[in-house]
Amino acid sequence: MSDSPIVNEFNQGPISCHAFNGDRTELAICFNTNVVSIFRKSGASWTQTSTLVEHDKPVTSIDWAPKSNRIVTCSQDRNAYVWTLDGASHQWKPTLVLLRINRAATFVRWSPEEDKFAVASGSRCISVCYFEEDNDWWVGKHIKKPIRSTVLSIDWHPNNVLLAAGCADMKARVFSAFIKGIDKKPAPSPWGEKLPFNTLCGEFSNGAGGWIHGVAFSPSGESLVFTGHDSTITVVSPGTGDIQSIRAPYLPYLSVIWLNENQIVAAGHDCAPHLFELKGQQWAFSASLDAAVKKADVGFTARDTFRRMDSRAQSTTSTDTEVHTHHQNTINSIRSFSGTPEHVEQFSTSAIDGKLIIWNADSISRGLGNLHL
Repeated sequence: MSDSPIVNEFNQGPISCHAFNGDRTELAICFNTNVVSIFRKSGASWTQTSTLVEHDKPVTSIDWAPKSNRIVTCSQDRNAYVWTLDGASHQWKPTLVLLRINRAATFVRWSPEEDKFAVASGSRCISVCYFEEDNDWWVGKHIKKPIRSTVLSIDWHPNNVLLAAGCADMKARVFSAFIKGIDKKPAPSPWGEKLPFNTLCGEFSNGAGGWIHGVAFSPSGESLVFTGHDSTITVVSPGTGDIQSIRAPYLPYLSVIWLNENQIVAAGHDCAPHLFELKGQQWAFSASLDAAVKKADVGFTARDTFRRMDSRAQSTTSTDTEVHTHHQNTINSIRSFSGTPEHVEQFSTSAIDGKLIIWNADSISRGLGNLHL
């Protein structure tokens, strides 16, 4: 396993979302259109094998269930489809989901047990969808109150019942998405004991305000992290009552994942994944994980910088606009690629620059001492 990031360039336009199948040999990706392209791993490259064409407007989110091998997509056209691979024809067959929303669908994720999924939307609600055997269709129940604006991201708790949501009303919330007849009664947790559908288990703010772009439960489900448009990440632990907000000196983060219980990676407008670590009882920014920095500027003082610029007849109003990172534009999605939820070994990022990069998380601790901020 190489320590260097694996860069995949498709040259088909900006990537709005992506998802891998269970064994990571296939990839579903959307290039900011109404079409989802399916690629299969072929040596060191990816070969397109099929396309999912059913949506009328740009696809906003994709998720691929690793065990059942079903794909779910949602779009600005207010619809969601569940795609099932037909064994005889080897074609993906779509099934329309009744979302009952009047604004764009923004985000979708399968539950851990893959027996339901949740769709966020601009309708100030979340559709929790499950398969109704009697009518042979996917239906959705709405989580509404007290959501006051667009839901931008969601994440499932490991118990398959609790659901976290990041909203444009500057709040992160945890709801119960318990479906009678589908879910078993969950064990008591710091988030609550009695959890009927639509129970609000927690409502949090990062203090300074800003849209909540990304949310993620920790591997144990004991903590929640969310990212705000004010360049903060906030970690909430209801068991201890601890809430910590860390303001980073970078542009806002759009997506976040846990590598393990003590490490978090967030990425967004700064074009590079950033590591946050639990040191003692405090969370803190640790490092940028992108080693493709401008080497000439590392370790130099301001005096050295001006001396070099003077020797090259450069002015202080330099027009150098090169971005010294692997990604050249905003990262909009981080997904786990290999390992377990308790120990992510590799993760993937996709961005508006059309690149999909696979990063080796195991090399982070080994190389952290050589990184310069």
